Amino acid sequence: MNKVFKTLAVALLVTAAMAVNAQAKDLLERIKDRGEIVVATEARFAPFEFVKDGEIVGYGNEILKEVLSELPGVKLKLLDLPFQGLLAGLDAKRYDFVAASLTITKARDAKYAFTMPFSTAAVTYVKRTGDDSIKSAEDLVGKKVGIQAGAAPYFSAVADLEKDVLKPKFGKGVGELVEFIGNDEAYAALAARRVDAVVNSLPNLAPLVKERPETFAIGLPPFGPATYFAWVGRKDEDSASLVKFISDGIAKLNKSGRMAELQKKWFGFTMDVPADAFPTPNF
Repeated sequence: MNKVFKTLAVALLVTAAMAVNAQAKDLLERIKDRGEIVVATEARFAPFEFVKDGEIVGYGNEILKEVLSELPGVKLKLLDLPFQGLLAGLDAKRYDFVAASLTITKARDAKYAFTMPFSTAAVTYVKRTGDDSIKSAEDLVGKKVGIQAGAAPYFSAVADLEKDVLKPKFGKGVGELVEFIGNDEAYAALAARRVDAVVNSLPNLAPLVKERPETFAIGLPPFGPATYFAWVGRKDEDSASLVKFISDGIAKLNKSGRMAELQKKWFGFTMDVPADAFPTPNF
């Protein structure tokens, strides 16, 4: 009987030691142990992440895979989820990390741990090809401008343009902001002359203009404050090494020139993205 008790006691001690050891490991170490990392994205944001032939592809997807290649033996489980619930799911620990194109803002930076950025999120406009009435952002004065409903960075950029440029110079701002649920709806309205321009991020507009140059032309230079896209993890000690690992990987791709190669492939141009210091959010 004593022998049975001794065996049971040893088993309990071993189990307890294993539990303590597991608790001592942080998220990155646990990912290495289980051989899988679970990442959430929204694959409806071409050319960053989108579905082609049943697979998630894109600029961001290629960066993610190249960064994670430095974790040999770890498989990527990529979840395609609605954008609106991505951060709530991260908070609830339904996955390890979020690799969707998130604009770096003060509110998000206060709550989540951002990686280094991998793309500009600079705001600009698209117009109809051949519309010479709009040659710069100043020419949006009095115009009917399409904008995605709920897209705070775009509304903020237009508000700054009105406050700092249009109203001081012309005494008025844009003629009307017309909100659309989706970008495709806004672009269709632009082509049909129901609006004069559509505001969006530069990298988001680039593929549209590349695919339909006979219909749309992009406005340069961008307007509004410098903004960037990045990914996030939870802002806690457990996730710190994972976020640092991914952030360092992004910076490495940036400095090596590989990021510029991928930008050229997916956007048709390269972007100036910080690689040495995390950019201070502008709004």
